[in-house]
Amino acid sequence: MHKFCYALLILICCSACDEKAVFHEYKSLPDYWESDTAVVFKVNKLDSLTNYNLFITLRNTNEYAFSNLFLISELQFPNGKTITDTLEYKMARPDGSWLGEGFGDLKENKLWYKENFRFTEAGEYQFRLKQAMRRNGSVNPVQELGGIVDVGLRIEKIKE
Repeated sequence: MHKFCYALLILICCSACDEKAVFHEYKSLPDYWESDTAVVFKVNKLDSLTNYNLFITLRNTNEYAFSNLFLISELQFPNGKTITDTLEYKMARPDGSWLGEGFGDLKENKLWYKENFRFTEAGEYQFRLKQAMRRNGSVNPVQELGGIVDVGLRIEKIKE
């Protein structure tokens, strides 16, 4: 219940004063993020003549057991073309303190995804995010990644 209250408070505070975001959506995860589960966002009706910065937003708790995060992202264009990226983000400082913003044990992270991106095709774009964490020395994925409570996609219009 505390996670929900913190998440709701952060969402209200951020949405009340946010003028740059043209899209920002979070998807809540259960107690863990399964390695074969993708978080999917669908976006359409964005200006094809405008440049945007894209971010992955995450909320993590102290239950997150790693100092970094590996993600596999897939961006599918309306024509079916797909761009796949492997991304790594630092989540903690060398002393173990979290890099995200927030109060208590819930931290919000705004992570660069694509810079100066243009939605050149009309139609729906689909973003798929999967966690790709491994333990040191193991080739097998972490099947159930705990401590990530929300995964989001944020699109900001670049001011000229």
